[in-house]
Amino acid sequence: MDFALSEDHQMIRDMAREFADEVLAPQAAELEKTREFPEETLKKMAELGLLTPPVPEEYGGPGLDTLAYAIIGEEVARGCGSTATILGAHCSLCCMPILTFGTDEQKKKYLPQLTSAEKIGAFGLTEPSAGSDAAGIRTKAVKDGDYYVINGHKQWITNGHYAGIFVILANTNPKAGLRGITAFILDRDTPGFSTGKIEETMGIRGSAQTELHFEDVRLHKDQILGGERGLGRGFLMAMRVLDSGRIGVAAASVGIAQAALEAAVKYSKEREQFGSALKGFQAIQFMIADMSTELRAARLMTHYAAWAKDNNPKCTLEAAQAKLYASEVVGRVTDLALQIHGGYGYTKDFPLERYYRDARIKRIYEGTNEIQRMVIAHEVLRRVR
Repeated sequence: MDFALSEDHQMIRDMAREFADEVLAPQAAELEKTREFPEETLKKMAELGLLTPPVPEEYGGPGLDTLAYAIIGEEVARGCGSTATILGAHCSLCCMPILTFGTDEQKKKYLPQLTSAEKIGAFGLTEPSAGSDAAGIRTKAVKDGDYYVINGHKQWITNGHYAGIFVILANTNPKAGLRGITAFILDRDTPGFSTGKIEETMGIRGSAQTELHFEDVRLHKDQILGGERGLGRGFLMAMRVLDSGRIGVAAASVGIAQAALEAAVKYSKEREQFGSALKGFQAIQFMIADMSTELRAARLMTHYAAWAKDNNPKCTLEAAQAKLYASEVVGRVTDLALQIHGGYGYTKDFPLERYYRDARIKRIYEGTNEIQRMVIAHEVLRRVR
C-alpha cells in the first residue's frame, strides 16, 4: 500500500499551490471586501486546467482523476476559501452532472463553454422549503407539448448571480414523489428566468449565494438532463452529484485548515511572551500537535474518498465520511489557530478570522453534517451483514 502521491499528482499540486500563493492568497481579503466576481482569475484557472479538472480533453478539460481534483481543491482553498466555493459549484455541481448524465449533444454544447470559463455554472436544488429535505422541491415543470413550463423559486444558489449555465431540479410529477423530480439544463438568457438578492453571508463572502426565480420559463424536452430518459431521474442524479460535491467540500476544508495551521506555526515562531517565543510553550505545542494530527487524518480520508470515486461509481459512504470529518476538523483547527494568535487573530489584520468564518459553512452545505450522519449510518447498516 503506497500513500505517496505519484509524480504527476505532485506536479499538479505544485502548480496549484504556486497559483494559490501568487494569485489567490494576495487577493482573498480584497475579494471578500468588494464581493466582485473574480472573472479574470477564473479564466486563468481555466487556462491552467484548474477550473474543470475531471472533464475530458475532448470537451476542453484536462481529463484528470478525482484525486487530482481533490488536490487542486485543497490548494485553491488554502489560497482563498471563496474561490474554492466558486470552483466547487462550477465543476462538481454543474459540469459533473452534465458530464455524467448528459446526452452527447448536451456535453458537446455546454461543457466547452464551462471548461473555458466562457460561462460559469451553477446548480439549482435548494429552495426555502427544500434544504436537507431535498425531496421537498416545489418548483414545478408542467409539460406543454415539446416544452416544460417552469415556475418556482430557488435559494442559496452559489454562482447564481453570475452563472450562464444552470442545472435545475424541478418537479415534473408531484404524485410520483422522488421519481417525479427532473433535472434540466437552463441558459441564463431564457425568458422568464431571473436572479434575486445576493445573500449577506458570514463567510465565503467572495462567492455569491442568490435566489433564482422562474416565471413561465419554457424549456424544450431536449434540455432535460440526459434527454427524455432523464425524466423523473433528477433526484437520483442529484444524489450522485452530491457524492462528488462532498469530496470537494472535504478537500476545501483540508485546504483552509492547512492555511490556518501554517499561519499558527509561523505566528508561534515570531510572537514572544514572557521572554520566549510562543512555540516553546507546551500549551501551544499541544495545540499544534492536535491540529496537525487531525489535519493529516482529514486529508487521508479525503484522498481515499477521491480514490474510491475513481474506482467505484458509488462512493456515497466514503464521500459522506470525508465531508463529515474534514468539515468538523477545519472548525477545530481554525479555532485553535485563532486562539494561538490571541487578540490579533480576532482582527482583520490577520487572515485567521476569515479562515474561521469560511470554515463554518462546511458543516452546512452539500448536506448538513446531521444529514451526513444519516447517510453514513444507512450505508453501514446496508453493507454490514
